[in-house]
Amino acid sequence: MNKADRYMKSDIEHILSDGYKDVNPRPKYSDGTPAHTISVNHVMRQYDLSKGEFPICTLRPMAWKTAIRELFIIYQHPTNVIAEMEAMKVNWWGPWDIGDGTIGQRYGATVSRYDLIRNLIKDIEKDPYGRRKVVSLWQETDLRETAGLAPCAFLTIWNVRGEYLDMMLVQRSGDMLTASGAGGMNEIQYAALLMMIAKHTGYKPGVFSHVVANEQIYDRHMDAAHEMLRRYGEKAAAEEPGTPEPYIALETDKTDFYEFTIEDFKIHDYKAVKPQLVLDLGI
Repeated sequence: MNKADRYMKSDIEHILSDGYKDVNPRPKYSDGTPAHTISVNHVMRQYDLSKGEFPICTLRPMAWKTAIRELFIIYQHPTNVIAEMEAMKVNWWGPWDIGDGTIGQRYGATVSRYDLIRNLIKDIEKDPYGRRKVVSLWQETDLRETAGLAPCAFLTIWNVRGEYLDMMLVQRSGDMLTASGAGGMNEIQYAALLMMIAKHTGYKPGVFSHVVANEQIYDRHMDAAHEMLRRYGEKAAAEEPGTPEPYIALETDKTDFYEFTIEDFKIHDYKAVKPQLVLDLGI
């Protein structure tokens, strides 16, 4: 079992044993029912990419290419226009249309407005050991300017360590089984972002840490959570010692952040347990 799978098992068990139910939740399911969650506060996971600890869960299939393409529309070719997202094959933002075909002054629009990535790259290159390398999608001016979903994964902090570039992701809220959990969509895409920035600036990707302030399992995901635990047990019993751990690598001679494509990422030794789980989304 890889590190992400072990984290997933322990985090599900933590929520099932210690979690609390929310009151008057904002999200609703598509049928209008309030989308309640069971959650815990202050979850932290850490992976050392230099040691092959890539965060990808194998307990259900992960749409890793779509995850990285979403990263592109936030940081590489930033946009808040839903049609442009869909042209990049990122098709889940429709329900957050604020009425003008966009998700509001959020995510890619914030990155573009403040030139966040170019400023980060300049800072790494000019002052590698400085401790002010913070990229924040939580900009109060933007949040007040339009309606829209407040950013969930909103903050990254970057540090140079010798030949390595380390990064921490801070997330205010996370739907664990759908996106934010161990080896899920958010960890896949931000590990990819670390690899891209490291490649551009001449460093090796190092430690990736992920802090989630409030991590939840939706009430309609409880059966899926128990199924994930069952799959973990079966896979742990059947897996032979020395089985290679799955990982995603940025395999290209390109060094320009803005030129990387999804074809530059390759996945190795990934064998996910099927079938895919059905997870009703709270919107």
